[in-house]
Amino acid sequence: MRAPLFGLLTAATAAAGAFVSCGPVLAQPAPVAPAASPLNAFLNITPKRLTFDRSRRNGTVVLLNQGTEPVTVDIALIDRVMLPDGQIFAVEDADKRADGKAAAAQLKSARDLLQISPRRAILLPGRPQTVRVRLATLPEATDGEHRSHLTVTTIPPRDAGTTVDAAAATGGQNELRFQITAVYGLSIPMIVRPADADVRATLEGAKLEYPEVSTDGRSPPKRMPVVSLDLVRAGTSSVYGNFEVRVVGEKKGADPLGVARGVGVYPEIARRIVRIPISRAPAAGEQLEVTFTDDDTSPGKVLAKAAI
Repeated sequence: MRAPLFGLLTAATAAAGAFVSCGPVLAQPAPVAPAASPLNAFLNITPKRLTFDRSRRNGTVVLLNQGTEPVTVDIALIDRVMLPDGQIFAVEDADKRADGKAAAAQLKSARDLLQISPRRAILLPGRPQTVRVRLATLPEATDGEHRSHLTVTTIPPRDAGTTVDAAAATGGQNELRFQITAVYGLSIPMIVRPADADVRATLEGAKLEYPEVSTDGRSPPKRMPVVSLDLVRAGTSSVYGNFEVRVVGEKKGADPLGVARGVGVYPEIARRIVRIPISRAPAAGEQLEVTFTDDDTSPGKVLAKAAI
């Protein structure tokens, strides 16, 4: 069996969803991918999510251009939903999919509740840019969790592409030429909780698999051990945390066999599939334990465990 690359979670997993587009229409974001997107190579965004409630109505996001050239970006709130396989789609795109209609219908948008500034910025190399986010309206406590995604999208330079005169000078008669300019983006969740958070989770169906996987999306697939399970949201709030796979009874201080950070389940779905590559197959007689710890309301708190 050859596993889809986007189905695997690695230690490099981030909360931010990356997407790439060639032209004005944004491509579908993969939920996670071992290989970094071009934008990840030069743009850093911190933190990876923001949560607002009765006691926290203001937040900041810091953008840092780690490249060597200035980059102009648009900054906007876009509604996105998660599907059971972990992929995240813009609502209008999810609504067109048979497996996305139910999730799109369940989303409670926070787009009209939040204000962001600035909406456009020029990111100079090595100079941090602060984006301020303010909760303008807090819904009723019974209204449930709301969410939108702060999305940063690159804007091609004005001189990108070919002018009409240049195209006419280089092209032959009856010849059409065009140039594609890539547009990149990063997206992080903005969560509004009118009531106290109800963060609970369970793990189901944990098992060991041996799919063929290309770890970087370019090298030939090879057989590797993967822990597969369902992360089930048991409370009314979204869950967000980190996975570790360890050998039961291992020596204190031993490194985990597998790690996946920044894994969440949003309220529009009840569960999602998680697949975690591990560094080696367990030896005969070894038992594995999977631990999911909170990285949201109570960082470090163990939310769920499962044995293999």
